Amino acid sequence: MDASGAELDTDRHLDDPRWRVAERVSDAALRRFPADVLAVAVHGPLAHGDDGGNGEVGLLVVTYRPGGGPSPATRRVDGVLVDLTVAGADDYLRQATAITALWPLTADRYVTTRALHDPTGWLRTLRDEHLARLARARPAEFTAAARQAWYRGSAAHARALRLAEWYETDQALLMLGEARLAAATVQGLLSRTYFRDPGDAVRRTGLAGADMTEVGTVLARQAEELTARGRPVDGTVDDLLAG
Repeated sequence: MDASGAELDTDRHLDDPRWRVAERVSDAALRRFPADVLAVAVHGPLAHGDDGGNGEVGLLVVTYRPGGGPSPATRRVDGVLVDLTVAGADDYLRQATAITALWPLTADRYVTTRALHDPTGWLRTLRDEHLARLARARPAEFTAAARQAWYRGSAAHARALRLAEWYETDQALLMLGEARLAAATVQGLLSRTYFRDPGDAVRRTGLAGADMTEVGTVLARQAEELTARGRPVDGTVDDLLAG
């Protein structure tokens, strides 16, 4: 099945060393924690299968209970970078049904997976639960999440401006990068669009090469849109305490 699904993948590119490493990690986890592991899957570039063989291995181990199975870790194995996420099934399903300020950067791992071990079809449940939650979500939920992402972007942009004035160029560029990503996340939330990763987010929103002035303009336009959607980004003390 293609990368849009979560079926057990029987058409892997076995000549790709990343798949071989992923298989080895999956097999080892199942041997060492046979009573704990519910499902194992890849997400990210390898799950999409169109990155030219240069991406890392994003590996998910789903356990029956929180704290079971291996510990989360990041290592390079035989020259392949492996980012191992370990999560309890119920906790991960809760994450998949939450609309947060980071939704545009996390949704892809709920929708696009390729199974290494999934005897019960849990990964299909994960995808279906996430998509069902999106179908039920009210516009106000995405707007509220976008507002939180906007605050993060506005703060990063203001910090970048101050650092540039102080000729702290490297730090200013770092904060500008954070502002770009936050602005891209706001755009994703307002349009209900998710991205594969941070690089994909800034590229698809046209913010990858945006300078300080351009990012500021985007944030100002987003503030106007958030106001038009019912609640301005500026408020009172009472607004703050009311949540």
